[in-house]
Amino acid sequence: MAVIYVARSANLTKWASDVGLGKHVYKVGVAEEPVKPLIETGWAGETDWTLVKKQEVEGLTEEQALERLAAKVKPVDPFYYPRIKGAAGIFRVPQANVENHLLVARAMAGAEELVPPKVKAADFAAYLIKSAIPG
Repeated sequence: MAVIYVARSANLTKWASDVGLGKHVYKVGVAEEPVKPLIETGWAGETDWTLVKKQEVEGLTEEQALERLAAKVKPVDPFYYPRIKGAAGIFRVPQANVENHLLVARAMAGAEELVPPKVKAADFAAYLIKSAIPG
């Protein structure tokens, strides 16, 4: 069965922060299990990628997932930034979007205290996966 995964590279994050993309840059893709060997080969000239989160999906291709996600989150153009070396599926995620997503989810769940959450990499991954999956 296919899985949608979110991966992160510390080196690419540092570079993205230096060039003005921000520090929240993630790679999203859809592949068959096992995903670990695919992630270890790396993208964008970096081999320090780590799996942040994955989820099983049925009937979803990588093209469909990236198209849905690109409507909500800005992808990093692999042709504008030569360092990315043509790697598709790399997204720049604004922290405010993830915070708002978590606040709305808490409000819908009926939480009494609505304070801005401290977001972690797993929260970014959950946001990306939820945005890429239809329904």
